[in-house]
Amino acid sequence: MITFDHVTVRYADAAEPSLVDVTLEIPEGELVLVVGPTGSGKSTLLRTINGLVPHFSGGTLMGRVVVDGRPTSSNRPRDLATVVGLVEQNPSSTFVTDVVEDEVAYGMETMGLDPTTIRRRIEETLDLFGLTPLRARPLSTLSGGQQQRVAIASVFAAGPRILVLDEPTSALDPVAAEEVLASLHRIVHDLGVTVILAEHRLERVVHHADRVVLIDAGRTSALLDPAVAMADSPIHPPLVALSRLADWSPTPLSIRDARRRAGSLRELLAPVLPVASPTDPMSVPAVRIDSARVVRGGRTVIDDLTLELGTGTVTALMGRNGAGKSTLLGALAGQLATAAGSARIADDGRWVEPGTLPARRRVTLVGLVPQQPELLLFSDSVAAECAAADQDFAVQSGTTSRILDRISGGLDASRHPRDLSEGQRLELALSVILAGSPRVLLLDEPTRGLDYGAKQRLGHALRDLAAGGTTVLLATHDVELAAEVADRVVILADGEVVTDGQVREVLASSPAFAPQVTKVLLPQTWLTVDEVAAALGRSA
Repeated sequence: MITFDHVTVRYADAAEPSLVDVTLEIPEGELVLVVGPTGSGKSTLLRTINGLVPHFSGGTLMGRVVVDGRPTSSNRPRDLATVVGLVEQNPSSTFVTDVVEDEVAYGMETMGLDPTTIRRRIEETLDLFGLTPLRARPLSTLSGGQQQRVAIASVFAAGPRILVLDEPTSALDPVAAEEVLASLHRIVHDLGVTVILAEHRLERVVHHADRVVLIDAGRTSALLDPAVAMADSPIHPPLVALSRLADWSPTPLSIRDARRRAGSLRELLAPVLPVASPTDPMSVPAVRIDSARVVRGGRTVIDDLTLELGTGTVTALMGRNGAGKSTLLGALAGQLATAAGSARIADDGRWVEPGTLPARRRVTLVGLVPQQPELLLFSDSVAAECAAADQDFAVQSGTTSRILDRISGGLDASRHPRDLSEGQRLELALSVILAGSPRVLLLDEPTRGLDYGAKQRLGHALRDLAAGGTTVLLATHDVELAAEVADRVVILADGEVVTDGQVREVLASSPAFAPQVTKVLLPQTWLTVDEVAAALGRSA
């Protein structure tokens, strides 16, 4: 179905090729997972399948990519549109209409399908992806996760035989992610569609995969059995890390298989209690939200919400897509006004609403990294972006680049931000915000596009910031990140707080939000592999 024959891709002015001598044969009707670190070439590999690389991206492609018998060298993306559907990392950048139902119909209309077929496929697709209640909603009013589902649905509705997805669950809550992946699994097995996807949250998807391709620095493995790939892969989910710690073989990929082997491990851990969170419940308040109501697009998104956050704490804000998490962060950052109540931040003994402050004062008090980090990036290179941040915040030259090195492990300073991966852009945007040393740091889905190593570096940075007195509030669907770094978890539903408590208390008691380690070791309430390793006196 898809053949890569000694494919090498090099972008203009790039020091190294993005893909190196890739040779693969992907058969029809397989769900293939591409696994690799941030910036390893996953997106480039996916975009060669429909010809966006090199026809749209530029650069040089050597070797051959053949899709359904058609070489991409002589077939442009429009020629392959009936065969290959691509869902990008940033779905909102691909929308061409204003309403959900119109977006789902658009691809079919451009292909000239008859109205009866279009209507039938719209109904089937909306049901398949859980979008029927949103069919008449303007796309601009949807949450990031809802937009992601619309993007997948609109591509699928056009009926491609190959579906290519780049980080398809990165903005989805755990339940929605499982529903989308189950839908993909179903169309592979029931319809014979070939699905190739890149995803960093392997805990969600690896057990659905038929084959895995490992990629690092542009070089790929052969097609591997998922268990074989995970046994040696440096990029692996917590379940695989727990398997390695417990020396299970073969490597389990599902919670069910791991629980069947975990009896002896639970016995070893039974005499030991997980260490309680060190958070001081009496810490000085830094954020105070009183009976806040926020209206967007004529809809009440946050309603009568009251919440207080202590200085030097890390709080995970969770909940299903559309629950109001991004809206709450926007209100705290002063970007959205409250229709009633208030959202205030402590400022030298007084409470202020950030929206009333001059911009230069506001950014030193509260910093927000949005779901789309490119909104904060304006310069033509990483180095220029860092230098501009140093100048804007009047800090010592090199401050932002040092923060970036710590968070990212090092980025090429000469690269244009648009040429970075989604995860690398997020790391750069976070470094820019941190250069201002805000007292309150707000992060909206901060692990989109980040591999496990990058998430670990981010977690260490957030814990260090909290230890230095910064208050961190992160809206996330990443339960593994919450388990690693949060002191407290607040769950929203329909703009209201439905759960608020210590991280272990909330996550361990939730079927939807429990991390993998907890699910394997219940009724014990361990959250992370590091906790288990410490209890056993072993190295994780």
